[in-house]
Amino acid sequence: MTKIGIVTASDRASAGIYEDLSGKAIIEVLGEFIASEWEYIYEVIPDTQEEIEKTLIKMCDTHQCDLVVTTGGTGPAPRDVTPEATESVCEKMMPGFGELMRSVSLKYVPTAILSRQTAGIRGKSLIVNLPGKPKSIRECLEAVFPAIPYCVDLIGGSYIEGNAEKIQVFRPKSS
Repeated sequence: MTKIGIVTASDRASAGIYEDLSGKAIIEVLGEFIASEWEYIYEVIPDTQEEIEKTLIKMCDTHQCDLVVTTGGTGPAPRDVTPEATESVCEKMMPGFGELMRSVSLKYVPTAILSRQTAGIRGKSLIVNLPGKPKSIRECLEAVFPAIPYCVDLIGGSYIEGNAEKIQVFRPKSS
């Protein structure tokens, strides 16, 4: 069974000041896109690099998640440190994910160039940073999800089957 970590980095959501709609949006979209059996581990944490790093390491190393999806902390503000935390814990960075997400988001808002989403690999886990707004989460996941199952295959993770009625997953014919 595929394990997916979902991490919301938000001081206010982690303090209970408001409901975490972004993490729930990730769960909803992945529920539409994934046809195979999967489970998720969900955490809402403060926006500190130390806490984000610790949580990413736990998701990858302890929980052995095949995919870890984060939301929040990808802008230019001083507290936005999710990309730095991701880079700090990964062996390989996958900049194409961020490039594609920014490209797609630019169709909707000119401020997409301020976004710093990225992705990386830690062991057998793919970590993908998403923006913080539910609408943007859907747009970005629609763009990058077709490549996620094959990437997870290549790093030795679980087989993720896409729901062909909702999204077309790409795997080369030889896979």
